Amino acid sequence: MKLFYGWRIVVAGGALQFLQSLLLNQAFGVYLAVLVEDRGWSKTAVAGAAALKSTEVAILGPVLGWAVDRFGPRGIVRAGIVMFGIGFMLLSRIDTLAGFYAAFVVVALGSSMFSNSIVGVAIIHWFEKRRARALSALQFGSALGGLFVFLVAASIQAYGWRATALGSGIVSILIGWPLARVIRGRPEDHGETVDGAPTAPKDTGTRRAAAPVRHGLSAREALRTSAFWLMGLGHAFALLAVTAVNVHAVTHIKEGLGYSLSVATLVFTLVTIGQFGGVMLGWVIGDRFQKRLVAAACMLMHATGLLMLTYATGLVVLVIAALVHGVAWGLRGPFMQAMRADYFGRSSIGMIIGLSSMIMVIGQIGGPILAGVFADWTGNYRMGFTILAVMSGLGSLFFLMAKPPKQVETESTREIGKSGDREVETPGDREIGKS
Repeated sequence: MKLFYGWRIVVAGGALQFLQSLLLNQAFGVYLAVLVEDRGWSKTAVAGAAALKSTEVAILGPVLGWAVDRFGPRGIVRAGIVMFGIGFMLLSRIDTLAGFYAAFVVVALGSSMFSNSIVGVAIIHWFEKRRARALSALQFGSALGGLFVFLVAASIQAYGWRATALGSGIVSILIGWPLARVIRGRPEDHGETVDGAPTAPKDTGTRRAAAPVRHGLSAREALRTSAFWLMGLGHAFALLAVTAVNVHAVTHIKEGLGYSLSVATLVFTLVTIGQFGGVMLGWVIGDRFQKRLVAAACMLMHATGLLMLTYATGLVVLVIAALVHGVAWGLRGPFMQAMRADYFGRSSIGMIIGLSSMIMVIGQIGGPILAGVFADWTGNYRMGFTILAVMSGLGSLFFLMAKPPKQVETESTREIGKSGDREVETPGDREIGKS
């Protein structure tokens, strides 16, 4: 039996997310701890690079979303891999804070071009019935990358951060380039169908054919719905906790709680073990339960995990905190794109996700910066982490209110109505039927 090509995209995309998670997303906290000590820069200054990355993603999100809808993801992913590698090579040569920021701009631009959002758009086009499962499978790569982040920490301790950054750049290009070749856009453009379903027989009757159906809402139509804004705000409040932990957890455990870098890195690795468990749970339940309710529950788990991390009195509490936060991250993350595809369809999903990034940036920037500012001001992360935890918990309300929008009438559905044919059901309509 021939393997559905969509699953090949999932595997290749997961491998790309593994690279990005291992070398950048999960490893940034390790670089932060080392650079603060080696270069004498403040936590706020170094964390500003993470904010810069998020700002760049927010600005370029709509552009990249339009480009992936218009031209497909493969070329964008290839260019991103090259820029990502070059950025790390530049990072290995920096001596000033300005140079660090400049190199990180290149790294950030490259990473955004083969990010989970870009690869996820391709997967959304190839899957519908098992969309949440496929997007959860994509996140296995990110989770595995976090499990192996100790290799980056070990390399930094053994060879220094410069050699590690240079090696990261070379490895990312050598491995990422062939993986990018597997990524494809819409299945219809390659002679295949969504979910690998058999091609429908041609209608040989004499009835006038209906106008082509647009599979979902346009970006403009999506912007008019409350669900777009509520999901964006919910996602942003989740990222307050996620980005703060990614950037500052290692430093908090090392300096605030008094553990060694090795122990801090090991505890942070447990976040990824939890994330892996959450992804597996999402694989099982992703297409069976209302995603907005699951996402709301995950927000409360984010808040609980961050509070436990903040006030941990021993290793046992740290372990539980890391696992709770990680499970919430792994379970909720894939649902963000799956919900948007269910609510708005796939015709303009790249642009819709890109526009959503302009809301999500609130959490991506706010989390690391707020935690860093309070840490520099008070001498520890307690106040900053507590505020972020409370905000994450309150963010669950956004998902509870984000009900599927009513179908927006389009030109194609009006034509079908005039011809007497049955109006086509959209993913949003199906979700309404479930709720």
